[in-house]
Amino acid sequence: MSTLRLHYAPDNASLIIRLALEELRLPYSTCLVDRARAAQKAPAYLALNPTGLIPVLETPQGAIFETGAILLWLADAHPAQTAAQALFPAPHDALRGAALKWLFFVANTLHPALRMQFYPHLYVGPDSAAQRQFRQINSTNIARHLALLDQAAEQAKGAGVFAGQSPSLIDLYLAPLLRWCALYPQGETGWFCLADTPRLQAMAERLENRPSTQAAALAEGLGPQPFSRPAFATPPEGSAV
Repeated sequence: MSTLRLHYAPDNASLIIRLALEELRLPYSTCLVDRARAAQKAPAYLALNPTGLIPVLETPQGAIFETGAILLWLADAHPAQTAAQALFPAPHDALRGAALKWLFFVANTLHPALRMQFYPHLYVGPDSAAQRQFRQINSTNIARHLALLDQAAEQAKGAGVFAGQSPSLIDLYLAPLLRWCALYPQGETGWFCLADTPRLQAMAERLENRPSTQAAALAEGLGPQPFSRPAFATPPEGSAV
């Protein structure tokens, strides 16, 4: 019987955690958070995550929220037998510091910037002109963040941190973010081109061939190339928006 329970909505940040669970081959169950009914704001969900955001992972040590925190807990609580198989460097590994800084950059800088792009009204109010201007400025920032990551991947040559031949937590985090850059907001993604970051593109394409991505894509209706040629999700349950 699984002791891990993922509270998820299709094609939301919970996808990142699902990918990690699949990569680690951990048994887990899922609980749909019905966004159409604002279930993430219901008292039962807020008791697990008082921020009202998705995802939550229930564990034997209690409920964990914040995507980066869940990823790090999973990697540390379920270490690989060898460093080559690890999704993240162990605490004593010389690469741990480099991996941490880029994981936190994705979690604290890139991911929030995407949230701003998707929900500008939360930051500048209801005025549509202000929202358009905000998105234009913000998309420039996101493109700069992605270029920095692409450059870092080249400098590191994928040495156990990210964008290498074997997946890392950072890859699992980045690939869905790249997907959402291409899809959302609908009609306002002309600034984004995956080919502008060729190392991240190669990482996304490698990840698509892994059983973890194939399992997640089937479970959430993401299509055969969810990262390199994304299409809007057609999930068997729930809604992506």
